[in-house]
Amino acid sequence: MTLSRTAHWQSINRPWDLLIIGGGITGAGILREAARLGLKALLVEQRDFAWGTSSRSSKLVHGGLRYLKQGKFRLTRASVRERQELLHEGPGLIDPLGFLLSVYKGDFPGRLTFALGLTVYDLLALRWDHAYYSPQDFQRLAPYIARKNLECGFRYGDAQTDDARLTLRVLQEACAESDGQACALNYVRAESLLRAEGKVVGAVLHDLETDARAEAHARVVINATGAWADTLRSQLGEEARIRPLRGSHLIFPAWRLPLTQAVSFLHPVDRRPVFIFPWEGVTLVGTTDVDHPTSLDEEPAISPQEVSYLMAAVEAEFPDLHLGLEDVQSTFAGVRPVIGSGQEDPSKESREHVLWDESGLLTVTGGKLTTFRLIAQDAIRAVRHRLPGVPDLGRNPPVLDPVDLALPTARGLDEPLRRRLLGRYGARAPALTMAAHPGELEPIPGTHTLWAELRWTARHEQVCHLDDLLLRRTRLGLLLPQGAAGLFPALQGICQQELGWTAERWLSERARYQALWGRCYSLPPTDQIPDWREPVRQALAFRAAQPSIPRRALPPTILGVLLAGLGLLGYWLYRRNKK
Repeated sequence: MTLSRTAHWQSINRPWDLLIIGGGITGAGILREAARLGLKALLVEQRDFAWGTSSRSSKLVHGGLRYLKQGKFRLTRASVRERQELLHEGPGLIDPLGFLLSVYKGDFPGRLTFALGLTVYDLLALRWDHAYYSPQDFQRLAPYIARKNLECGFRYGDAQTDDARLTLRVLQEACAESDGQACALNYVRAESLLRAEGKVVGAVLHDLETDARAEAHARVVINATGAWADTLRSQLGEEARIRPLRGSHLIFPAWRLPLTQAVSFLHPVDRRPVFIFPWEGVTLVGTTDVDHPTSLDEEPAISPQEVSYLMAAVEAEFPDLHLGLEDVQSTFAGVRPVIGSGQEDPSKESREHVLWDESGLLTVTGGKLTTFRLIAQDAIRAVRHRLPGVPDLGRNPPVLDPVDLALPTARGLDEPLRRRLLGRYGARAPALTMAAHPGELEPIPGTHTLWAELRWTARHEQVCHLDDLLLRRTRLGLLLPQGAAGLFPALQGICQQELGWTAERWLSERARYQALWGRCYSLPPTDQIPDWREPVRQALAFRAAQPSIPRRALPPTILGVLLAGLGLLGYWLYRRNKK
């Protein structure tokens, strides 16, 4: 992504091996694998890179503990392995996160089931990372947690990331490795598919920033548009198969909801797992899982009902903090690309990825952020027979390029800041620090983000609009009050210098951004948000009135999980002793 959009656009008409439509983490991963193989690959995204699900996820790089309940051992095993690879290769971008799991009297699943599940979860990762705590010890780890009827607690390990920055780093490394053979363009829409002899051979592209159009021809066209996948498939007459599901989140200032680790628990009303955890200096609460019936062309936003649902979770787990709507700093909502199977409960739909080859168009959708590399490799393998002469994928190529670079120590960067910059910007981190103006290697107050990051990303990362800069290149629009409006005077100077915006363009972008933030990243009108306190009170009172749940025999699924875990443990011990 070092060339300008203009330079990239001028190369559109050359023949491509791969045309990838969709600039989220899946498309970025496919571009990365294509670049490793020396393919000429073009990626286009109709909005901004990571605009959709890939900047609005729950920020977790995890193995999917809940998938064990469904017996999905292979998916969980693949996820925990990829999590460990990302932790190893992306420190500063992917970091460990401890999870505290609270268990209350009357909960089902209960203590035994959670203990067995966590044991198998660790065995799948070939590590022992969980611990059991008495109520008293658990309260020391989470001092503000609800104490009444607390039976015990567990701690286990997962990881978190900045999903948008992960997507951007993968794109950066794909373009850097290919020496111009691979490139990525944002704000370019694939308006229609090109066909020859009944097969898809390219697309008509529309640059939404300049209103220019061009045709791009490729040996293989991949539809990696996620929740939007049916839009392209419909041009081939295919039946819609995506069930868009919305997941929404609340963000609180860390001082108002202080946590050092994630807390996971069952929602008091419907017993769905929810979590609250520290992220980038704030505290994030999530997530919902509801059908998203509105147009995918509109930016998603949290609904009043979802606000009430998440506030109910906060009220039940942290009653002594007396949190209210006035404490919510920002919100965000994303749409998951889930394959519909007719399940009444959206949470029961499968999260596994799928591949469909239809009239030469390969659609890849679904899946998890954690396993984006495996999804990308599956996509490449599915079309490799149409790319003669292309070598096999390596057995275990790195997810991210190794970064063993020194940053200028004379510029006052401490170790956490150096680690952060190397994680987020990889091999370009030294250039970022050298390009900083005086005083720009200081964090923006209230955040971990450096002023220099604003200048660098505006200059080098295809920023077209103010929301690109504040909601995806950095996350300041989520982390600071009123969408970071207090930074506007400084931002104006940076945008005018680096993007060439006139004073009129700045005013237009500022107005556009503030309208967007108010519509999609703040609370809905408070008079539309249902009361959450009474439903919580009734749910807790109902649970307290129920007789104790007798300890029952383990269900077949749990027995299967336990036996599989013991088998994996035996295999691991055998391999270790053999070595």
